[in-house]
Amino acid sequence: MTDPGNPTAGSGAPGSQTLARGLNALQLVASSPTGLTVAQVADDIGVHRTIAYRLLSTLAQFRFVAKGEDGRYRSASALAVLGASFDNNVRQLCVPTLRGLADELGTTVSLLVAEGDQQVAIAVMVPTNVYYQLSFHEGSRYSLDRGAAGLALLASMPPRPGERELVQQTRRQGWVITHGEIEPNTYGLAVPVRRKPPSPPTCINLISHREDVVLDGRDAVMKAANELSAILS
Repeated sequence: MTDPGNPTAGSGAPGSQTLARGLNALQLVASSPTGLTVAQVADDIGVHRTIAYRLLSTLAQFRFVAKGEDGRYRSASALAVLGASFDNNVRQLCVPTLRGLADELGTTVSLLVAEGDQQVAIAVMVPTNVYYQLSFHEGSRYSLDRGAAGLALLASMPPRPGERELVQQTRRQGWVITHGEIEPNTYGLAVPVRRKPPSPPTCINLISHREDVVLDGRDAVMKAANELSAILS
C-alpha cells in the first residue's frame, strides 16, 4: 500500500507521477534491510509489476539501487554519495561522538534536525555492549511539538507565540526531559547543538525506559552537544 505520507502513485501530471513513484520505490528499497523484489515494490506503491520493474531498472542505471543474485533490490553506491551531501556531511562528522556517547551511557542516542514542522532523525546509535535497547530508524519523522527532541529543536529557534513553557525552559537551561510524549513509558532527554544559520536546528536525543539512565546521562549528553557544536561551527 502507498504510504499516505508520500505522494500517491496516481496524483499529479504524468511527469511528476513518474518521479513520485520512482522516489517512493527508492525510499522503500533504502529502508529495507533485506532488500525488496519487483513484486514487493509494485504492491507497496500500488502499480503493475512492469512499471515497478522499469522504475527499479532506471534507479539501478544511476546506481541508486542494485539487483542481487537473489532478485532483490538493495541500496547502492550513489545513495551514499547523495546522503553525504546532506547538510555538508553532518551525519558522518557526528557519528564518532554519538557512538562514544551511546556506549558510555549504554542506551540509544540520536541526532535530529528540524525540517518544516517535523523533527527528523539523521543518525541513530545503539550501544554495542548492551543486548536489548530501544531504537528507531534513521529518517523517522515526528511532529516538532512532541518529545524532548522536538522541544530542544524549538528552543533553538526564535520564540513563537503560544509556545509551550517547556520550550522556554529548555531555552533557558539548555536541556529538556520528557516522559511518554512519543512512546509510552519512555523517557527522553535532548540537548540543542549550537549551529550558525542557515544550518537547521539540531539536537542530541537520548531515550530509555529508565528514568535514572536519563537523569544520570544529562551531563554526558550536554558535553557531547558542546563537542558537536564545536565540530559543526
